[in-house]
Amino acid sequence: MSELMVPSVPDRAAGVVVAPWIATARYDLDQAPGGLGLVQDLLNTISAGVPRQADLLDDLTSATEWAQQAVAQWSTATGRPAPDVTLDAAGLRALRIFREELRDEIDARLNVPAEPGQPATGASGRVPTGSRTSGATLRLDRNGSVHLDPAGVGADLLISLVLAALFEAQLADLGRRIKTCRNPRCRVAFYDRSRNNSGVWHSVRVCGHPTNLRAHRARQRQAD
Repeated sequence: MSELMVPSVPDRAAGVVVAPWIATARYDLDQAPGGLGLVQDLLNTISAGVPRQADLLDDLTSATEWAQQAVAQWSTATGRPAPDVTLDAAGLRALRIFREELRDEIDARLNVPAEPGQPATGASGRVPTGSRTSGATLRLDRNGSVHLDPAGVGADLLISLVLAALFEAQLADLGRRIKTCRNPRCRVAFYDRSRNNSGVWHSVRVCGHPTNLRAHRARQRQAD
């Protein structure tokens, strides 16, 4: 697979030009701030969009290329040293499973159960187990600040980076702004910048209007 190259994009919140997260940039999306961009980028390694983009975790070569660039971008976004992440076949399988677990967790957070008392499910129909664990350490620096440092090797380290980034974003009340597009044919992950965090489509024009129009026509056919 040839090297993934995408141009720099503007960070609309900061008003500056920053390097893009390569998976997210394929779908022309706003990037989540800081390390949260890694969470969004992993979710956006899926095959989606029109024309259909490739699944960046489809094989070890493309997954390794994505992981190396994603870790480098994480370092730029957080100001922390980039760890060495080496994937093998077993690690790639674990990373794919984690991606789906993470997507199901986010989908379930956004979906309201059809019946009261029933658990929310992801788009896959699975009820999230919420059992994923990963290693990390707490470090006190010379300025008295405490840092959460991901731990592990290979895919375990990458998963730890993602979970740590999501944890830090939740502390800042930003984690809930990472969402997956409600359009089941899309499901790309977007960062909701709306003031009241009410967005459900990655793009109202691309997914919102067509989906609402199909639903309206279906209701009309049912009424007729």
